[in-house]
Amino acid sequence: MINLPSNLNSYFAKPNETILEHINNLLNSLKILVDLKYIKDERIIKLIEKSCYYHDFGKANDEFQKRIKDKTLKFDETKEIAHNILSLYFIDKNIFENEDDYYIVSHCVFQHHNYCDNLKVLNTEEEKILKLLEKFESFKISKRNLLEINNKINDKTAIIVKGFLHKCDYSASSHTIVEIENNFLNQSLNQINYKWNELQHFMIENKNENVIAIAQTGMGKTEAGLLWIDDNKGFFILPLKSAINSIYERIKNNILKNNDIENKVSLLHSDTFNEYITHKYNEFEINEYYKKTKQLSIPLTISTLDQLFDFVFKYSGYELKVATLSYSKVIIDEIQMYSPDLLAYLIYGIKFLIEFGCKISILTATLSPFVLDLFEKNNIKFKYKEFINDDLKRHNIKIINEKINSDFIKNIYNNEIYKDSNKILVICNTVKKAQQLYDELKDFENVNLLHSKFIKQHRKIKEENILSFGKTEFKSKGIWISTQIAEASLDIDFDILITELSDLNGLFQRLGRCNRKGLKSIDNTNCFVFSQIDKNNFYFIDEDIFKLSQKSILNINGILTESEKLKIIKKTLTTENIKNTNYYKIFKDKFNKISNLSSYEVNKEDILNEFRNIVSFDVIPENIYKENESFILKNIEILNSDATKIQKETAKYEILNLTLGVNSIKKEEIIKESEITKFHKISIIKCFYDDKTGFVKTKTNSNDIDEFQ
Repeated sequence: MINLPSNLNSYFAKPNETILEHINNLLNSLKILVDLKYIKDERIIKLIEKSCYYHDFGKANDEFQKRIKDKTLKFDETKEIAHNILSLYFIDKNIFENEDDYYIVSHCVFQHHNYCDNLKVLNTEEEKILKLLEKFESFKISKRNLLEINNKINDKTAIIVKGFLHKCDYSASSHTIVEIENNFLNQSLNQINYKWNELQHFMIENKNENVIAIAQTGMGKTEAGLLWIDDNKGFFILPLKSAINSIYERIKNNILKNNDIENKVSLLHSDTFNEYITHKYNEFEINEYYKKTKQLSIPLTISTLDQLFDFVFKYSGYELKVATLSYSKVIIDEIQMYSPDLLAYLIYGIKFLIEFGCKISILTATLSPFVLDLFEKNNIKFKYKEFINDDLKRHNIKIINEKINSDFIKNIYNNEIYKDSNKILVICNTVKKAQQLYDELKDFENVNLLHSKFIKQHRKIKEENILSFGKTEFKSKGIWISTQIAEASLDIDFDILITELSDLNGLFQRLGRCNRKGLKSIDNTNCFVFSQIDKNNFYFIDEDIFKLSQKSILNINGILTESEKLKIIKKTLTTENIKNTNYYKIFKDKFNKISNLSSYEVNKEDILNEFRNIVSFDVIPENIYKENESFILKNIEILNSDATKIQKETAKYEILNLTLGVNSIKKEEIIKESEITKFHKISIIKCFYDDKTGFVKTKTNSNDIDEFQ
């Protein structure tokens, strides 16, 4: 029986909530998780329940109670001890069936906050601790007990119990439902009246397995993934925000028919709140939707890798994501796009999650054999199947052993044999090359440029335009020049592709943007691949992998079937061929580092840049600032006022809509800085910018690394 401090209902955990009320809110959240069968093990349930009871008992001390009643008081470390440390002293070892259970609950309660160095404070401040607890029955912590408690930091049961404690605590504190039941996805999919293909049937039949499915573009991988998730908690992970937004829109509009969206599907990336603002919800709806999104309460979430797999760094509180993912199904899409460091985090994370019961599905058009070997080496088992339709011939390829150039594009555009199929997509490896080609072609009719160096407002318009222009049924004539942001998950279908070679996986993804559905004639070449690239590409593309890819395609000429693409990948990107490359070295270094990382060694705030290959700074081009100065200043005023959260977030969104990201800034380029929040400054910089070409580097910054996207 748990010993409750006397008069527990007279002590406050929150300004308007007693400790007992707060505990009951946690237990209500736990009941929802149990009723949904997300937690089934009776022992685990009892340990979570005890952790929920004990976690805030330490708040009953007089100093905390004074502070919660008087908002002017701050935490005074000369008088006060963090409540999670004090809560440990309320735990009675005698109520547990065994010592191990006591140590697990004690660890979860003791470490559920990290306001300070918990161990150091406990070891050095015992006199103050006992004084704060003198009016309560408490239990001394021996050195042996403390050692055993601390040893639970990597215990699987302790990780899952602590994760559910965090989940219930955050839900109770924010008064947000801990989980919403997925009782709609299967029915919604069946109502769209598709005749499921072989891939989709495979996913239905293996929805209780970890699966790798290789399937060419246009085979309905999104629907296949959703069928595999079924009526379970699900996450869909993609590398690019533009692709995430696109799939979110598809699911929202085509599958869920815009019905009760805020309780069914969510977006999770760095611009989530801004995206919700664009959907014109009212203030209450956006705040509630965003809270449920951040709490991971919504049944289906479309996310970037960094938002979920940062748990691999084992920062304090990482257990919440592990606990949530333990009863979830996770789809990894476009795995070939991840850099070696992100691939290391992904593979380590997959291995870790599977041990906790998470189900994983990898859906991709291509998968390098060395990645399959990495799964096998780490004892990660998948059910594997390839889905190839060689009857659907989509690509007639010509390899050109030169650098991409505008004269070639002009000749194709003007060639009589392409007069009825003249939607041309040009994909370059860098922004600089894309801009160069655009500048040389801009006098042609209907030439457009898309890359990452447009301000957000212009880029969003361009992404919408390329999606409309790229629809199979849209008949027109024109050229779109882009970077790899057109490479993945955008549902576009061009007649002709002209591209630089990046690597084999990237190339075959790019091919998927041309004759996507195989409905167009391939009597003539429709894909032209330039196999020579500028040296600055090797900032972003591993030179050894590029050379392997280059060698493997030199003799391709004519129709390339889907099975032939896979054969080339399997022959080229093997462990034997990759093991001495810089790519593989980076992978191994990062994988070993993350594998040997101790829990709570890394602060969560230090993690973000680990998930970015290039640090990015938000800037506003000088001419854009001058055109919008009064508008920007008006929104900064709102940010510094007593406006509501949604008004402030909208104002911030309006300003950020005028920004773009750059990898570095020099002092001489900065005209002024605008502080839009306490922690967020935006530089107004000298540069050339317009809505056709985007940001162009000036002479002062021309030696900077070119941008890949």
